Amino acid sequence: MNTHAQCEALLFAAGKPLTAKKIAEFLEIKEKDVASVIAALKKKYEEDAESGVQLADNGKTYQLMTKGSCAEVVEKYMKEEIIGELTRPSLETLTIIAYRGPITKPELEQIRGVNCSLILRNLALRGLIESEEDGALQQQVYRVTLEFLRYLGISAPNNLPDYQKLNSHDLLQQLLKTEEPSSSSQ
Repeated sequence: MNTHAQCEALLFAAGKPLTAKKIAEFLEIKEKDVASVIAALKKKYEEDAESGVQLADNGKTYQLMTKGSCAEVVEKYMKEEIIGELTRPSLETLTIIAYRGPITKPELEQIRGVNCSLILRNLALRGLIESEEDGALQQQVYRVTLEFLRYLGISAPNNLPDYQKLNSHDLLQQLLKTEEPSSSSQ
């Protein structure tokens, strides 16, 4: 697969702004070469009048985003996503984060057995979870927000029902331990 396609896929999957340094790291190219890849992608989207996507560039970071001409349909979708009821997979994910947080995306996906990217984005948009970079792990970790706690009327996640039992359940500990060797060998 060519570098342009890989960069496009990376920007799509990230769903957040990425620096040239980060893009270069993942594509295994020199940071100075990222500029030409980004320029080619920008040109591609600018020339395709039928595309609903554009490449945003603030001189420091890059992100794929929807074109302004599609704002109405995107806004309609986002409004439904934010105010609609939580789906069962969203509730499962939120429960795991509440009882196990702070938790990394790979740990969460090991527990659930499926990719959680869109669910995490939707929960964050609703203000139920937040993420931050964990320097030691060099990964994002997710936890519930104060808004989530306020909604439930509790002051901390450890006030959730059966928190101690579910937070340190033996089967869960074993499942997460089985993930550790395979993730470090890759």
